[in-house]
Amino acid sequence: MSREGTAEFHGDQAILRFQRRLNHPVERVWEAITDPAEIEAWWGRANVDLRLGGKMRIEWLNGDVTMPATIKELDPPHVLEITGEPHGTLRFELAPDGDGTLLTFVARSQIPEEHRSKVLAGWHFHLDALVDFVEDGARIDWPNWPLERWQAIHDEFYSGELDSERQSSRHAADR
Repeated sequence: MSREGTAEFHGDQAILRFQRRLNHPVERVWEAITDPAEIEAWWGRANVDLRLGGKMRIEWLNGDVTMPATIKELDPPHVLEITGEPHGTLRFELAPDGDGTLLTFVARSQIPEEHRSKVLAGWHFHLDALVDFVEDGARIDWPNWPLERWQAIHDEFYSGELDSERQSSRHAADR
């Protein structure tokens, strides 16, 4: 799977921009990013009041993060932008691309240096899971989520020596 994208850091402020091509029309991908039942397949448990100014709440099921957010921009089926903490502003842009869809995901948030590779891997993991879900209906089994898949993605973004937290995670995964 192609993981195209860029990451810019200015201190702790980050702008992440990732793209994925999906072999389905924009309307199908829109459902996957706005319907709570579909969001849970690839991202987490969600409550969505799909209107400008509406509330959106995401609960990551592979960790202990919950993000209450507000829909700041809405242009169905092309743009969904939400703002909340801890992940700042998350923007999904969908554009027709032949018989498929080009998804551009942009995250603007504060990411301390020690968490950068984990956050990068996390967003790639979720976007890969989105593609898998739209392409073949694969849903993440959250109680048994594939840590090894995340770890493989994480390794692509980690260029230094193993830190103690990563070693602990790896040892826990090996048990």
